[in-house]
This record gives sequence, structure tokens and C-alpha cells, in this order.
Amino acid sequence: MGYERHDAWYRRAQHENLRARSAFKLDEIQRRWKVVRSGDRVVDLGAAPGGFLQVLAGIVGPRGRVVGVDLEAIVPLGDPVHVLQADVFDPALARQLEEALGGPAHLVASDLAPKTTGIRATDEARSVGLVERALELALGLLAPGGHFVAKVFMGGGFEALRDRIRPAFDETRVVRPEATRAASRETYLVALRRRA
Repeated sequence: MGYERHDAWYRRAQHENLRARSAFKLDEIQRRWKVVRSGDRVVDLGAAPGGFLQVLAGIVGPRGRVVGVDLEAIVPLGDPVHVLQADVFDPALARQLEEALGGPAHLVASDLAPKTTGIRATDEARSVGLVERALELALGLLAPGGHFVAKVFMGGGFEALRDRIRPAFDETRVVRPEATRAASRETYLVALRRRA
């Protein structure tokens, strides 16, 4: 079966006024592991067009803080969402995130994806590189007990990546949310409870 942009998940997102089908992926992870709670401070890397941001804002509520980062501009969502238009590899980003959060993060989520080339090994390596950068930021921002969720393309480098994440957290899970396209190689790493 080929690529179908306007599948049932896409249509459901449109019907529920969600900016992207990715909202359902994060929602499933949240239902299974409760990675974010009311009042939390959260970072969303690769936030455009805002599907994760919508879900996160609804959970953290007015006492929480959600900071989204993307190279692309994101249509504002209003409080509690704050958006930074930035490159995740910018050395200044960690400080900007600390200031925008106003305290340690309870969750760092990454939906970062590389510009695909069609060369599988290249795309997988770039995806792993983005997760490694997201992890670097997460380890500097997360409070003890905080969580890390990251999308990655399955393939070469996946096992080594998971092995790099595991020592910093109590538990690491691999999940392929129901809303993932059938032909997609993407999966999510869910790292629970950052060790002190």
C-alpha cells in the first residue's frame, strides 16, 4: 500500500481541529505512561505545526509551561505555549530553553525528523543524530524523575542509540503508536524517570 496522506488519522485530526496527526501519537504515549501532568514544564523539539503543542497545553493547563522549538514558524497557540524559532543545534538554545521554562523540565519530547533523501542509511543516521541532540538537551534540562520521548527511524544505529539512553533513566520503552503510517519506519523511544 502506498503513501496515503489523507488517511483516517489525518481526517480525524482535521475533524478535531488538531494541527497534525502526531497529536494522536503523543496522546497514546500519554495514556500509556502519563509522561506529563497538570502544572508541568515541557519542551517540544520539532514542534511545527503544533500537534504535540496542542496536546501538551491541554494537559499542563494554565499553571504549566510548554516551550516549542522548530526551524519553521509556528502559528501561536497562546498561553501556556511559548515558541522559539531556532535550530536545535544552536549552542545558545539550551540557555534559551532554561529561561523560557523558568525551571527544570518534567518532559522533553522530540518529534524531530530529518529532511529525507530517499537513501535509507543516510536518513536513519540523520534521525539518530537528531535524537542524540535531543537527548543532550534533555539531560541538561530534565528534573530528576522527568521523562524523554523521541521519534526515531528504525534501522542502523537504533540499538546503540537506545543503549546510550538507558543508563540515564529507570526504564526505556519502544512504541509504535497506532497513528503511525503503515509504510513509515518511525518509532518512539519513551525513557521514563530521569535518574538523579
